[in-house]
Amino acid sequence: MIREAKFWERDGDKIRCLLCPHRCLIPEGKRGICRVRENRGGKLYTLIYGSASSVAVDPIEKKPLYHFYPGSYALSFGTAGCNLSCKHCQNYTISMVDPEDIYLRELEVDEPTRLAKQYRCKGISWTYNEPTIWHEFTLDASKIAKKDGLYITYVSNGFINEDPFREIGRYLDGINIDVKSFRDDFYRKISGGRLEPVLNTCVLSKELGIHLEITYLIIPTKNDSMKEIGEFCEWIIDELGEDTPVHFTRFYPHYKMLDLPPTPFETLMKAFDLAKEKGLKFVYLGNVPHGDYENTYCPSCGNLLIERYGFNANVKGLEKDRCKKCGEKINIVID
Repeated sequence: MIREAKFWERDGDKIRCLLCPHRCLIPEGKRGICRVRENRGGKLYTLIYGSASSVAVDPIEKKPLYHFYPGSYALSFGTAGCNLSCKHCQNYTISMVDPEDIYLRELEVDEPTRLAKQYRCKGISWTYNEPTIWHEFTLDASKIAKKDGLYITYVSNGFINEDPFREIGRYLDGINIDVKSFRDDFYRKISGGRLEPVLNTCVLSKELGIHLEITYLIIPTKNDSMKEIGEFCEWIIDELGEDTPVHFTRFYPHYKMLDLPPTPFETLMKAFDLAKEKGLKFVYLGNVPHGDYENTYCPSCGNLLIERYGFNANVKGLEKDRCKKCGEKINIVID
């Protein structure tokens, strides 16, 4: 479904896309890095308005969002394309393709809301590939969903310009941002982007009052030094707050990174312990066997607040957003 895009300007005989920090300069008939925004006759068009590659009912813990309506389900949508080019992408079959190359289901703008209600989901999640590039549709569909009382979440790489993020941010209740490394060199070589805009989006999320959780995929030899991870943790405490939930996730070989082994569990535990030592209150491990590092404990008294097994969450020690035992206020969105 083709619609005129938002956030662009003419630059000579080309178009400058202003949606993300790439600021692609697009000649007539060509597309930006994301593969889904095209210059046609001197105007920029999105080629994927309402076009979904994936639709599924997911537990919100899968995003992962551990401090956001635990135990609830979100109707999750993805499309085609991405504005980064991560060599380790786990969803490359939808993110690294042109929209013409895969099957896309066409959705009416109110259909996400109707489907979410039909399947008794508490909200909608724009996920699987980068929702930034689906901006026009996620914005319009989110407006309708919010009016019907559904929550809205993004699972994002955070590589978006400030103005479009402020626009969609008015409708976002929660977001998980994937900080792929705390080194710009990694972003340029491995992901085809830059670190600073991602960090800026994290800070802006907090400013806009969006519930924020951070994911950091630990890749052997690429972003796994404890020095880098320690600096990452310090930045979170200084800029986002010590109660920001952080998910360290295990790497498995994917796409163009088949030559590396899975992340050793010992490395993940070192990152977990280091983050706790630095002062982060809520640290989790992902893509690993079941363990205590999935659970949420009160940072004040140690009371078990939420017990998890896989994507199942059992709220045990909370009275709304406070610990039942000591009354500590917890950074959590809950009924």
